[in-house]
Amino acid sequence: MSIIRKKGKPRILVVTPEITYLPDGMGNLAHRAGAKAGGMADVSASLVAALFEEGADVHVALPHYRRMFHVEVGRLISEELRVYQNRLAEDRVHLAEDRCFYYRERVYSRNDEENPRLALAFQREVINNIIPVVDPDLIHCNDWMTGLIPAAARRLGIPSLFTVHNIHTHDLTLAQIEDRGIDAAEFWPNLYYKRQPINYEETRDSNPVDSLASGIFAAHFINTVSPTFLDEIVRGDHPFVPAAIRSEMTGKRLAGCASGILNAPDASYDPSTDQALVARYTDADHVEAKRRNKLTFQRRCGLHEDAAAPLFFWPSRLDPVQKGCELLTNILYRTLAEYPSMQIAVVANGPHARYFHDILQMHDLYGRLAICNFDESLSRVGYAASDFTLMPSRFEPCGLPQMIGTIYGSLPIAHDTGGLHDTVSHMDAAAGKGTGFLFKYYDDAGLKWAIDEAMRFFALPTDVREANVARAMRFGKQTFNHSVCAQAYIDIYRRMLKRELL
Repeated sequence: MSIIRKKGKPRILVVTPEITYLPDGMGNLAHRAGAKAGGMADVSASLVAALFEEGADVHVALPHYRRMFHVEVGRLISEELRVYQNRLAEDRVHLAEDRCFYYRERVYSRNDEENPRLALAFQREVINNIIPVVDPDLIHCNDWMTGLIPAAARRLGIPSLFTVHNIHTHDLTLAQIEDRGIDAAEFWPNLYYKRQPINYEETRDSNPVDSLASGIFAAHFINTVSPTFLDEIVRGDHPFVPAAIRSEMTGKRLAGCASGILNAPDASYDPSTDQALVARYTDADHVEAKRRNKLTFQRRCGLHEDAAAPLFFWPSRLDPVQKGCELLTNILYRTLAEYPSMQIAVVANGPHARYFHDILQMHDLYGRLAICNFDESLSRVGYAASDFTLMPSRFEPCGLPQMIGTIYGSLPIAHDTGGLHDTVSHMDAAAGKGTGFLFKYYDDAGLKWAIDEAMRFFALPTDVREANVARAMRFGKQTFNHSVCAQAYIDIYRRMLKRELL
């Protein structure tokens, strides 16, 4: 295997457990591949597509989720699979084969004990079979499920980029790793352990490897999915971030080998083309179209049909650990009581949903408060219908709803943290600046203040309000897109390889 290809375009291998789509021309199975659990799938797809469309030699490795790829279960897709196996080096899509992937309907298991086994099967195939065939010049890994690969890549002399999407990890011993078919003895010094290892023998059974910390430790360069979230981790703002993760990220940051790159929403989130909307629109003609979408959304959710009502939309999962939904329920009744025309719609699932239902029933808020299970089509109409998108997260590595809301003309109300800080600026309508409403302190009063600010904005003269919404929409479309996101990754690749990709 060559360490650096001396002639021609450098070959990039993107390793990801999830992806939304692949461009035509990337191999026999490209049109089938699609498995998503979060923003990682979108950014992986956009990056691969951008590289491929520009003519770069890009390859992608992902698990072979036969059921999710709509491959008939029990049939080995005959001709396609035979061609794929015989011509792997000429193909751009490299599927990790293991029975544990074939019958899955979701990327991650609800049983957290199963996820490490899935990760080890995936990494076994990448390390043992895919890397030797692809012979990459650079490997781009994503999150803890690929955390062993940078260590193996370093052993082979291949530079690697490791993207941290979420602060989640699993601990595994070398014995567990090797029992799954990965020869960790080849690269064990490049892994991150719970304590300082003495030697391989004493470490193998009793000194767990931290998957996420190992990826950060062994990679040549790392990035988080927003600049501010990286700053917050290094500063120690979040007590939930393990000391090992903070230490390794700090080391990479001090060495000039860490950055933050914002994710972007899927390109289908465009109000001018979104087929879920009853009326499509741009910043130039948003006013009447948003009124029509609002009436439709109100009807579907059971809200009073009133196009003039200020409508606040909650699109994120109802997780009180991260998303701030408890702040909203704490102030929900008194806020609706203070503003008789206000409506709030929740289109989401999660453990905190029962509190919204309790408030709805206890205070008889039918027609003004709606709680609906998540539905992709309804959620899209919600962005188009609403005036404001609620995003009061306690912490946020990146966040996409605040970007989507801005693009659709639903101004975000957000806690000033992580990716929200990087994507929302506080509204100054008189000066024609800002895209939403930021509150600094994570508490009930902070969210209430931001909602009050939004209501003051809503009460402005119609022409002033509409002009500022249109301005925010233009900013969102220009800024929150995959071209900008992909270019930032390409710039890192060039920096790591010290040469052009094309």
